[in-house]
Amino acid sequence: MDENTIDWNKVWKNQMLKNIESKCAVECARVWNNKERATQYWNAVQNNKEQTQKTIEGLVLTPDSRILDIGAGPGTLTIPISPQVTHVTAVEPSEGMMGVLQDNIAEYEADNITCVQKQWEDVEIEADLDGPYDVVIASYSLGMPDIRESIQKMIDASSRYVYLYWFAGPPSWDTNYKALWPSLHEGDYHPSPNCDVIYNMLYQMGIYPHMQVSPVNHFNRFQSIEEAVEHFRSFYNITTDHQESVLRDYLEAVLEKDNDSLVMNGSYTSVKMWWEKQTGE
Repeated sequence: MDENTIDWNKVWKNQMLKNIESKCAVECARVWNNKERATQYWNAVQNNKEQTQKTIEGLVLTPDSRILDIGAGPGTLTIPISPQVTHVTAVEPSEGMMGVLQDNIAEYEADNITCVQKQWEDVEIEADLDGPYDVVIASYSLGMPDIRESIQKMIDASSRYVYLYWFAGPPSWDTNYKALWPSLHEGDYHPSPNCDVIYNMLYQMGIYPHMQVSPVNHFNRFQSIEEAVEHFRSFYNITTDHQESVLRDYLEAVLEKDNDSLVMNGSYTSVKMWWEKQTGE
């Protein structure tokens, strides 16, 4: 690479590592190891099926399609996609999310789903997957420091389409992190990189994806302030009574009352990037 050319993979890696470091190495997969918290996430997904359906309608699926869902969570896309296709492989590293996903597979009798409990970086295409896949999806699961290597592996696993979903601009939760982090951890919060870095890196790889931008509103509902504190404890790496008090005071200020419950409203700008592999890739 020319010395005057920006290495966008390096830009992504530096920003992602700063994000991980500023969050005291709280990895996303570790946050979701708690099955109860993963169940709450699934319930929130069920309350926003419109967004999930919109995502699925934007995929090229046929009854013969084989799908790879990277960072599948509790089955947000995997479960509703499975009746429409021949096979889904769901890659999900966290114990809690995988537990809920397997419960959902049993409940929905989705016998065409195979689960792989690994970080995407650790997945070996030949040993762990049953490819190739007509469609490879990574939906808000791009927290890998080496994003170029991770996306190249997605391309290698795909026989046709790759779909990536990420963020443009700061999501609402970054506002909360930035407000709280100095008081909680005596340091600044560094957000993760946005979709512009991915686009520029794909461009350097000779990939010119389609792009679609959509505003998304979401919310978390709690029955008590105690439930809210417990929910956010891992996200904010709360380990002391003082930190818990800071978090509680903040939540009491920002949560909105809705009848007998408390609601945290949020929003983000979603960017969908997708492309069809060219012959010979």
